Amino acid sequence: MTEATEDVVSREIAVEQAHVDRVYTELAKAVDRAQLVHAEGMARGQTDRRGTGDPRDEELAGLFERDALVFTASRRQASLQHQHEGLVFGRLDLDHASGGSTTDREVRYVGRLGVRDDDYEPLVIDWRAPAAAPFYRATPVEPHGVLRRRVLRCQGEVVIGIEDDLMVTEAPDDLVVVGDGALIAALTRARGQRMRDIVATIQQHQDEAIRASARGVTEITGGPGTGKTVVALHRAAYLLYADRRRFESGGVLVVGPSAAYTAYIERVLPGLGEESVVLRSVGDLVGGITATRNDPPDAAALKGSLRIRQVLGRLVREPVPEAPEQLRVFVAGHALRLDRAALDRVRRRVLRHHQRNSSFDAALRELAEAAWAQVREGDREEFLDRFLDSTDVEAFARQWWRPVDPREVLLWLADPAAAQRLAGDLFGHDAAETLSSSLRTALDTGTWSVADVALVDELAARLGAMVDLPSEERGFYEIEELDDVSQYGTAALRVGLDRDQPAAPSAGSSDGSGQRISTDPRDRLMAGRVTAADEYAHVLVDEAQDLSPMQWRMLGRRGRWASWTVVGDAAQSSWPDMAESLAAREEAFGSSVRRSFHMRTNYRNAREIFEYAERLIRQYVPDADIPDAVRDTGVEPVEVTVAADGAAVRDAVTAALEGLAEEVAGSIAVIAPQRWWSELTDVAGRFDGRVVLIDPLSSKGLEWDATVVVDPEAIIAESPGGPRVLYVVLTRAAHRMTVLQVD
Repeated sequence: MTEATEDVVSREIAVEQAHVDRVYTELAKAVDRAQLVHAEGMARGQTDRRGTGDPRDEELAGLFERDALVFTASRRQASLQHQHEGLVFGRLDLDHASGGSTTDREVRYVGRLGVRDDDYEPLVIDWRAPAAAPFYRATPVEPHGVLRRRVLRCQGEVVIGIEDDLMVTEAPDDLVVVGDGALIAALTRARGQRMRDIVATIQQHQDEAIRASARGVTEITGGPGTGKTVVALHRAAYLLYADRRRFESGGVLVVGPSAAYTAYIERVLPGLGEESVVLRSVGDLVGGITATRNDPPDAAALKGSLRIRQVLGRLVREPVPEAPEQLRVFVAGHALRLDRAALDRVRRRVLRHHQRNSSFDAALRELAEAAWAQVREGDREEFLDRFLDSTDVEAFARQWWRPVDPREVLLWLADPAAAQRLAGDLFGHDAAETLSSSLRTALDTGTWSVADVALVDELAARLGAMVDLPSEERGFYEIEELDDVSQYGTAALRVGLDRDQPAAPSAGSSDGSGQRISTDPRDRLMAGRVTAADEYAHVLVDEAQDLSPMQWRMLGRRGRWASWTVVGDAAQSSWPDMAESLAAREEAFGSSVRRSFHMRTNYRNAREIFEYAERLIRQYVPDADIPDAVRDTGVEPVEVTVAADGAAVRDAVTAALEGLAEEVAGSIAVIAPQRWWSELTDVAGRFDGRVVLIDPLSSKGLEWDATVVVDPEAIIAESPGGPRVLYVVLTRAAHRMTVLQVD
């Protein structure tokens, strides 16, 4: 971004800020009015009548008016407070005469709720209103009178950025266009009619994908920089508008590869920030877990493959490690003993027909039958009843067959002996140790890996929902409930404590609200509770080529009855076995109809940068989907060779950033493998927040004005997918790129 361009953007942001300020001023007035209505409502229905008897008719009318006014005012106040953040997110510039004349233009602002001024003129139109429909429906092929669609990015009441979509082949000279829309405008103006035809073709193909049928599976493919993600997000917004009842009630799930990516989505389409749209990274799909750490490639490959299902199947049939291994009890005059082998037989019989976490009663009945098999004297039903009524039996069963959290079960594999017993014959000794070691890393760090999340979800589906066992019956002398013990002068009183009640939390730091945060890594792994999989009406998956087979199974549980939008490029895949992943994906889609749209033009990367990336990927993927780059900068990527020394790498990165900071006015990313992170963590802070340090996998789906790519060979070695991930890294820069080869 040149200095002149930066000045233009600043002026445009100032224009939008002035309007947003006016909106919030009117919003404050609306809040005051709602409070006045609330106060007036509370005053209705009051009476000074002190006697008793039936209320008069006018008093009943006052009470009704009070309730109606208070209810309406309270609802309005709640709406104003809830929608305050990022209230205004869009602007439409419309040309009603379709001739570009400024006298026929109209400006409409779109936001989370409608706001009018004192003259009842609209300052913001509710995004659900018919007048806001062009914000979601307008395309270059069918613009609905829109010249420019602008997205406003706000923090609180402050406009921090704008992004434009141009809806006409050639923008009017007086219309300022920012972002990718500015790119399209520049292309059309600079290249004449031929380039206008190319741009119109790009936009028409994007429009077809956006408006494709909501049923079945819509796949959007294309190489880097072809706008796949933006097309898919506009499609989600369009579907919400076109069939609001279905998709608002059923919900839309948008899944991306990383938390950085979901933050980017929120900036691109603020209109998707409604309650009907859920934004998740792959590491956030299961309630109760947040994972950002990536396993080494060998461990990730083990956890992602469908072969791990056999290990998980064995795992759910394992006894709880600390559970008692025999039952010794005296019932109905008989001394009974069920040893480990007998208990194993009972467990197998129960799990043959039941999920573990919902089968406590079934396990008790099977224990009773096993005990009766030892006795076979007297009345069978009487014996079974007395066995089931035994408090000793119940106490044993509560330990032996307690509900198990799927996260706890997965961590059983951290025991090397358990991992070898359950996975050694399937994967081999070394691979079983790799699997076990990866879970010991989780226990050491208190963090789950992204690949762990799909395994927890699979275990949750097999085990069933976590349940609380019914409370044990208390004796008549036990106090069941004390609402307030302070009246007895006692700070804490615990009587008849249930044996299931959790122990006091371990020591740790406070979160500021009085709650203690455990410092134990295992406690952090087990915090909260895993929730059941939510199901959605539509699932949008970006960077779909990266999903492992197990991750596709996890997504499939959330889209059993959904339609799908799937975005990807096989050449950028970080998953090594594409055939296995494709089979799992097809299983997730079921029998739904498929349709595909292919984006062919790269308008993100300068041609010089993309040709550099193309040379690399052609070596490894000869048939890679290579789009046509349509922009020239005349500046080739810079290659620098440095010694394999931390100080040398840090100095080279700093020097590269200093040069790039002079050449571009926008954002810069340092994309580096973990090997060099300890040397580079302080680099970003030297450039006024313009520079970010990011790992190769997290760079997926993102872009910057310039990038510094550190140690390509180490990126290949550290990344699942190897050279395909490096191809992603080399296509993140729009204008400038420096590559540091470490020798």
